[in-house]
Amino acid sequence: MRLLLRIWAAFALLLLCQAKAGAVDAVMVEVGTEEADTVRGGAALQWQWPARWFSEGAWYLGGAWEAGLSYWSDDEGRTGTGSLAEVGFTPILRLTRHSAIGGIVPYLEGGFGVHLRSETELGDRSFDIPFAFGTLGGAGLLLGERGQYQVGYRFEHQSNANLGDENPGMDFHLLRLGYHF
Repeated sequence: MRLLLRIWAAFALLLLCQAKAGAVDAVMVEVGTEEADTVRGGAALQWQWPARWFSEGAWYLGGAWEAGLSYWSDDEGRTGTGSLAEVGFTPILRLTRHSAIGGIVPYLEGGFGVHLRSETELGDRSFDIPFAFGTLGGAGLLLGERGQYQVGYRFEHQSNANLGDENPGMDFHLLRLGYHF
């Protein structure tokens, strides 16, 4: 567990260093839970796409690449594994309002990505393989003079799409905070 915490801390430090260098467009942190009491915390980097589609009205469709690292914790259960680290990469589509409503810019987002876990078991679950697909949907607000602060909610489902013998799937409810450079 200490090794995983060190890896997570090193990744978080790397995120901050990269953000200062201007290599990314946004840094996110998240915390959430899964229905079976698994707790998840993590951080992510985002690279915004330059393209904007359907931008004639009040809203436009854009997107970002997102790379993240998270740490999951649960009771050791029957597997004897109480934590794992997970790395993910997800393209995000985001529907964003052009102008602020009272200084707040709302958005809706969705994505489909890939995830790699450090363990194939957690608590009472066996994932069979360390690889998973993730789908997500969320909503949030951009705040600040130039929309640099972000607060949002995401629902994320991960499963191995029956590539392994077992496929328990995980459903997370996540609170996300971010800063856009």
